[in-house]
Amino acid sequence: MKLFVSPGACSFAPHIALHELGMKHDIEKVDLRTHKTAHGDFYKENPKGYVPALLLDNGELLTEGVAILQYLADQKPEGKMIPKAGTWERYRAIEWLNYVATEIHKNFAQLWHPEAVPAEAQDQFKTYFKDKLATRFDLLDKHLSKHKFMLGDQFSVVDAYLFTVLSWSKILKLDLTKWPKLMGFMETVGSRPSVNKAREMEKQHS
Repeated sequence: MKLFVSPGACSFAPHIALHELGMKHDIEKVDLRTHKTAHGDFYKENPKGYVPALLLDNGELLTEGVAILQYLADQKPEGKMIPKAGTWERYRAIEWLNYVATEIHKNFAQLWHPEAVPAEAQDQFKTYFKDKLATRFDLLDKHLSKHKFMLGDQFSVVDAYLFTVLSWSKILKLDLTKWPKLMGFMETVGSRPSVNKAREMEKQHS
């Protein structure tokens, strides 16, 4: 299988999962400004034009990070990256995946494009979304004060996704010191071999 990635983007989450699960894969870098890959127009591969996108060996293309993460985890249930389908624990995992997608990822996304509003309103615009993120960080910090990872003691695809989007705080100069449990989470996950392997593989393809 092949994962289409853009270094630093949310595609890093399924890339972590692939290494965590020991699944053989290739990656192909996408330039999100031009929508080009080494082989041409990315829109021909994925009409949505963004990453992540997972090309399966049978030719099927799966998009959307939350769907890809669940798919990968289900291929290797022995990896325990997500609870079994149909269980209460699985619905909790889906709940957290959607929270990361809609409340963390999407609020971060606004901060990448302050030019979406007039120049005189940009500071207010950024403050608004930083404040929204702060309330979400409060909740996450409280949750992680009782759990090593988002689903308990077991590292999961939720953690891979949360780690990926929280890593954007450095680029956007968001100080996480107010949330020590979040900082500890970032350090713990950042030291996992799967994270380092994914990072090195993406560097080699840059």
